[in-house]
Amino acid sequence: ANGSVVTWGNAAFGGNSSAVASLLTEGVVQVCGSAGAFAAIKANGSVVSWGDADDGGNSSAVAPLLTEGVVQVCVSGGAFAAIKANGSVVTWGNADDGGNSSAVALLLTEGVVQVCGSARAFAAIKANGSVVTWGRDVYGGNSSAVAPLLTEGVVQVCGSARAFAAIKANGSVVTWGAADNGGNSSAVASLLTEGVIHVYANGFSFAAIKANGSVVTWGDAAFGGNSSAVASLLTEGVVQVC
Repeated sequence: ANGSVVTWGNAAFGGNSSAVASLLTEGVVQVCGSAGAFAAIKANGSVVSWGDADDGGNSSAVAPLLTEGVVQVCVSGGAFAAIKANGSVVTWGNADDGGNSSAVALLLTEGVVQVCGSARAFAAIKANGSVVTWGRDVYGGNSSAVAPLLTEGVVQVCGSARAFAAIKANGSVVTWGAADNGGNSSAVASLLTEGVIHVYANGFSFAAIKANGSVVTWGDAAFGGNSSAVASLLTEGVVQVC
């Protein structure tokens, strides 16, 4: 309740926060972890990071942008993305994992309302319903194959380890990234054209709940992408998937 942070575990990967201990004694409202580092948002909108430098534990390169105004931090495997109150996004950490967003920087200066991460990429929804992606191409950082479908109307984005799924306002779903991790939803495309209200992901597959309470799954069959064994139980009445 006092907003302090206590850490433990592998010292090299964030278990030891002694280097920033004085900044973690009060006022922390959110903590987020990458593969080997942590980032904490304080009540004053500043961010404190620690852990493995290559995984985002060192945010010194963008420190002036993290002193105030941060409202949300999102993570990929080795990088962080912070949304500020003015709708801009600040990234740091492993460049290949989305820590370097310079290629799309002009699109991230305003209007961002949500950021979601895969293992090595990010996807941001803007207030106009468009989506901006960056990071490793094969992890969903390159959405050019579906770009015409991501210019407007997107209301939610969810990421597996190597793919993303976006719900549009009309209840349809757009997917991209590694095909075997759910980036290719063609096998269930006819079920994703309308009525989807929420999408959930594990590391390798996706599950979508529709307004009629049914569930649609796709991605790696061995990791939940194939729900045929319980299909008769997923035709109605589902209210949540985890």
